[in-house]
This record gives sequence, structure tokens and C-alpha cells, in this order.
Amino acid sequence: MPSRTPRHEKIIDLIRESGFMPIDELARVLDVTPQTIRRDINQLCEENLLRRYHGGAALGSSIENEDYFSRKNKLQSEKSHIADVIAEHIPDNASLFMSIGTTIEAVALSLIKNHKNLSIITNNIHVASIVSSRSDYTVMITSGVVRAVDGGITGVATIDFINQFKVDYAVLGAASIESDGSLLDFDYKEVSVMQAMMQNARFRYLAVDHSKFGRNALVRMGDITEFHALFTDEEPSPALSKKLDDHDVKWYLADKEDE
Repeated sequence: MPSRTPRHEKIIDLIRESGFMPIDELARVLDVTPQTIRRDINQLCEENLLRRYHGGAALGSSIENEDYFSRKNKLQSEKSHIADVIAEHIPDNASLFMSIGTTIEAVALSLIKNHKNLSIITNNIHVASIVSSRSDYTVMITSGVVRAVDGGITGVATIDFINQFKVDYAVLGAASIESDGSLLDFDYKEVSVMQAMMQNARFRYLAVDHSKFGRNALVRMGDITEFHALFTDEEPSPALSKKLDDHDVKWYLADKEDE
């Protein structure tokens, strides 16, 4: 999938300001042809950042995520490279929380390649299935209610379970990173679980691909400065990079090319 361009970012900003922008108006403001705007909008719609309507576009839904299989099949190479970089920052014999999300599942696949003696606590049945293939791993699945849509486990019992532990690393995702560093998601129950993981981990790692930057979502998860490191596949905006640097949050850029 092509990288997002500065013009894409401007399109998202303009639509966020007005709620809806006609194609002709976007073309006039950005001094490009309507055909170029249509191509841009199609790409941004594929990333679920925008929704196309007759004659224009609006922000993607803030209340409903894409279905699990659509998310799993998108940006697979990017997620795999992000996962490999995260794995490089996790030592053998470590304990981890691992949350819901297809990028987190990619991290699980990367860890089992060459990491030894990990203890993993997860509310993601797909992650549990992946890492349980290693006989030297201790794998714990949280209590709670399993979501049929993606195998995620949430609820009060999930939080109570997590609060019994203090782990070395929390490896988490987010549905959206806004330009001010706010982290957002779609499900308040899932957010509550991730917040519990953050509170009970010594180091917090955030794993997101570039499609999460500037995306629309409803529930506030926290702020990017609450993490020790960001792992992604495209450089953050200058404003977000400055915020990361000011708060001593390291960020790591994954190679997007297949080896």
C-alpha cells in the first residue's frame, strides 16, 4: 500500500475541521485535479480513515472498528516488521502483557521465533494460541467475556485478573493516535483492560502502523507520553515527534520493505 503523503494529511485535517468536504473544494484548496483527490480519498478510505459519499468525503466511523478479518489482512508486511523491531527490545526470561489487536498477534509470531522462557498474560485468544506452541513459555489467559468478533477478552473479571500481576513489559496497540498524542480506541471495555495493563507494567511499548495516525475513534485510552517507546512504520509528524522527544519517549521505525 502506498505511503501516506503530506497531501493526504492535509485532506484529513480539512475534513476533520469541517466534517465533510466536497471533492471539488478539496481540489481547489490543494491545487490539484479532482481525479487526484478521488485517488487520494480512495486510498484513505481503504485505510478506514475516511468514508466516501456522493461528491465528497467525511471522517471514518468513530464508533465502529473494521471487522477482524479485514484488519488482519491489511498491512501484513508492515505489522510483521514492526513486530520484529519490538521483539528486538524484549529479552529472554521476561514477563509480558499482550493486548487485543492484529499487530499484537504479529508480535507474538515474532517472539516465538527465538525468544526463550517468556511468561505471557493476554486477553487475546489468538495470541494465546500462537505463543502456547512454545513449551518453555508460561501462558495465561485472563478471565472475562470472549468477543466473538475478534477473540478479545474484556470485562471486570479481566481487569481483576490483570491487577494480580506486575510484569516487565506491556505490549499494546491503539486504534488511533491524534496529532496531540491522544490515544483512542472503539470499545471502553477494551480500553479499561489496556489501562490496567499499563498500570501494572514496568515498561510500556506501543505498536501501531501508519494507518492509526489521525484516525477517528471514540474512547480515550490515554496519551502517548505514558509509554516508554513507540514502534511504527512511518515517521510521526514533526509536532508529535517533538512531543515524544520532550517527554523522553523513544520511537523506532520499522523497515517496510520485505527482506
